[in-house]
Amino acid sequence: MSQIIINKNDYTRIHQSINLTKQNNAIKKDEAEKLMNELKSAKLVEPNDIPEDVVTMNSVVKIHFQNNKQKMQFKIVYPKDANLKENKISIFSAVASALIGYKVGDEIEWLLPSGMTKIVIDEIIYQPEAAGDLDL
Repeated sequence: MSQIIINKNDYTRIHQSINLTKQNNAIKKDEAEKLMNELKSAKLVEPNDIPEDVVTMNSVVKIHFQNNKQKMQFKIVYPKDANLKENKISIFSAVASALIGYKVGDEIEWLLPSGMTKIVIDEIIYQPEAAGDLDL
């Protein structure tokens, strides 16, 4: 698996969201640490330098689970914008934090209650950076 790529604005905003959420006890400490470790290991780039096949904040992503071929499509958002009815998933959800910074075609191992599975990123329907929406 290659190194994940995060744009500098997303890195800063996710970091701020983690700190704010930890202060409000709205995220478990181990979940916050896991996401922070992912961010620390990421390659940071300017927003306009992010490849268009990389999952970023506010991206609309199509994935499938290898164990059951279940497909999903959703938008990765900050916690305040999360809305399951609109398929907007918080970056603090396990699936969103597992995908951020990975590319189309990447397979990410993910531990479910039923055991280990792989998530495959099939397509990025919308990525703000590729669309020129750098202020989201």
